[in-house]
Amino acid sequence: MGDNQAAILRELKDRQEILDCLHRYCRGVDRFDREAVRSAYHDDALDDHGEYVGDVEGFIDWAFGYHQRHQLRTLHAIHNHLCEIDGDTAHSETYFSFHSVNREAPHQTTTTGRYIDRFERREGRWGIVRRICVINAFGAGFDPEGQAGDGQFFPSTRDKSDPAYMRPLEIDPKRFTQ
Repeated sequence: MGDNQAAILRELKDRQEILDCLHRYCRGVDRFDREAVRSAYHDDALDDHGEYVGDVEGFIDWAFGYHQRHQLRTLHAIHNHLCEIDGDTAHSETYFSFHSVNREAPHQTTTTGRYIDRFERREGRWGIVRRICVINAFGAGFDPEGQAGDGQFFPSTRDKSDPAYMRPLEIDPKRFTQ
């Protein structure tokens, strides 16, 4: 195999491993599978998920607690996925939709947004080291007038000040909730 073919194969393998990481995260959150969610992150990862901003262990506790209190069922689905790989670092922007059956009205909701991630390959394993979750739209039951805005989430913009362009992606310590 030539050098060019090996480089192409390496990039395709890296892209698939990063996408698999995102899939494990979604499945893990929906199934309350702590190990699956944990496997998507490196130990020192930080996650900015609006109401919770802090380390990965605290994020998992917060996310599972939130979903157990408010929802009977959830479905996290990922869509468009753009990934820029530079050696052992990658930055990605992944669109998502979140569907839930809630314990109280509104009984069904959909939220859309984006996961903005910085991945690193360490000891041969890709994992998230920084994540900013931005919300594009809340479901009509939560936001019938479309005026809720970003709330506690990092603001989404339609220009290059959006976190999708931040290199390297970092979490502002002033946003930490933990």
